[in-house]
Amino acid sequence: MNELGDKTVSYAILSHRWEVEVTYKEMIGLMKMDVRKRDEVRDRSGYQKIIKTCEQAMKDGYEWVWIDTCCIDKRSSAELSEAINSMYRWYQDAQVCYAYLSDVEESTFPTERNDEMYDKSNGWPEWFTRGWTLQELIAPNQIEFFNGNWALIGNKQHLAPMLENITTIPCDVLRDGLAGKRLSVAQIMSWAADRKTTRVEDRAYSLMGLFEVNMPMVYGEGKKAFQRLQLKIIRKSNDQSIFAWDQWMIRTGSVLAEDPSDFLFLGDVRKLEPDEFGDKLAEYIQLHRLGNPWYIQLNSKEISINPIHQCRLAWLKWRARALSQQLRTFTVSSAGIQVCLPIFPVPDSPSHFRAILACTHGDGLATIDIAYSGSSIYRIPHNFDFTFGLKAYPKFKTIHLSHNQDINEKRRKFTLDDMHASYHGFTRYGTYPHELTENTVTLSSVVNDLVVVAYANKDAGSYFAVGLGYYLGQGWVHVACDEDLPTADMDWEKFGEKAYDQMRRARAKHAQDMSKHLGAHLTRNAHFVKHAHLPRSIWAARVVWECRLHLMIGVALVCQGS
Repeated sequence: MNELGDKTVSYAILSHRWEVEVTYKEMIGLMKMDVRKRDEVRDRSGYQKIIKTCEQAMKDGYEWVWIDTCCIDKRSSAELSEAINSMYRWYQDAQVCYAYLSDVEESTFPTERNDEMYDKSNGWPEWFTRGWTLQELIAPNQIEFFNGNWALIGNKQHLAPMLENITTIPCDVLRDGLAGKRLSVAQIMSWAADRKTTRVEDRAYSLMGLFEVNMPMVYGEGKKAFQRLQLKIIRKSNDQSIFAWDQWMIRTGSVLAEDPSDFLFLGDVRKLEPDEFGDKLAEYIQLHRLGNPWYIQLNSKEISINPIHQCRLAWLKWRARALSQQLRTFTVSSAGIQVCLPIFPVPDSPSHFRAILACTHGDGLATIDIAYSGSSIYRIPHNFDFTFGLKAYPKFKTIHLSHNQDINEKRRKFTLDDMHASYHGFTRYGTYPHELTENTVTLSSVVNDLVVVAYANKDAGSYFAVGLGYYLGQGWVHVACDEDLPTADMDWEKFGEKAYDQMRRARAKHAQDMSKHLGAHLTRNAHFVKHAHLPRSIWAARVVWECRLHLMIGVALVCQGS
């Protein structure tokens, strides 16, 4: 093991996916085993892999070869930790890496996706889906690929365009490595997004070398490993793209991602220097017509004629340059991640903001939505309505973004009592977008939550939906029905989805109505009633919101006449 730290030693190294392997303990004790045990070890595919690797290395003129299965004594936690932290460097320093694709039967490298042959690995050899093989593909300068029969089928330099097609890793990275490349954290994370590891912690540990960070191994910590990795990256990097993970993810709390899969499809994210950021910020403001630009049409182009607007844009560009050091600096503490960002307030909600990151995604700037809850600032799912509500210019602010998964936010538990609905033959057919748990649903006041529950009386051909939600911190309830005639094969989910979409678009109004009513009658026993007559029936659906510690929602049907 010490030999690998000596750059005067030439050696080959193996990259492969684990199958039935031979451990370090078994290798050093092979000659002391009884015949039957020794024969069992030698019959393993992992042992044959070791033999073939050594034969290839000797053929290529190398005296030394390193294979992870039998060269690390995993009984020693210290040795395992050192090996994992050094792995990228060891693959980088190797004169050649042998990539063994055990499931490739052809004598040539696969050039087309084959979902039938590789049905468990996205249509490509399984080697390309494993977490550890990502760094093993990037780190070595020279990689030779072998099929299941140990026949050479190509090398990394010549196969770079095909490898880029399979992995989305750019050709120049494959041929020359990471050094000197202007790559964003989000882009590198995206390469690992759809890869798998046996241990969840290895999702993080297998990426340490790519980001040039080290940290102790704590198997058993689960997804906390990926959180620790991101904090390590933040402490040595000024790249805000680490916050640019999937903005549509239905998750509230930490500004950090839970898993590399959160960065799927973010391979085009590019980090920006302060000068670039200022120019892009001005473009963003122009595109979204923020401030008061006073546009006129000139030769099919819109030109702003407001001199104050132009001065404000110039000031924002200057401000981005003046804050160059703050934009490049992250500080991590128990209070959160201190970062300087331009943020927009959301109209009618003093606790919600949209923050712009110093990186691009596609043609525009990447953004995240954030909300204050007490003294903390949390990331919330992207709210499309915010885009149309933004009016003011952004302000650069230094804020502390929470990096804790636990969110100290206001939550309300709705208890659904729909016993009276069943008296009239109405049955709960389901909820959208997710199921209730024992007649209760917990909604967050930080994120704009919404759950729709659908009911139907198939014999009478009547149905309705109840929506429970929060919008900008205000809870609301609404009941709706469909004027269209029900069909014999009416699917509650289709109706629920339609009702969900309608209520989502109108949630600002529903929340406003609720606020006006409760504002005038805000007592412990206050209640809010919504009802809707069901078309072509003698019934109406009625929902009662009771303002208690546990919010009780009753669904009743009352006679309205024919």
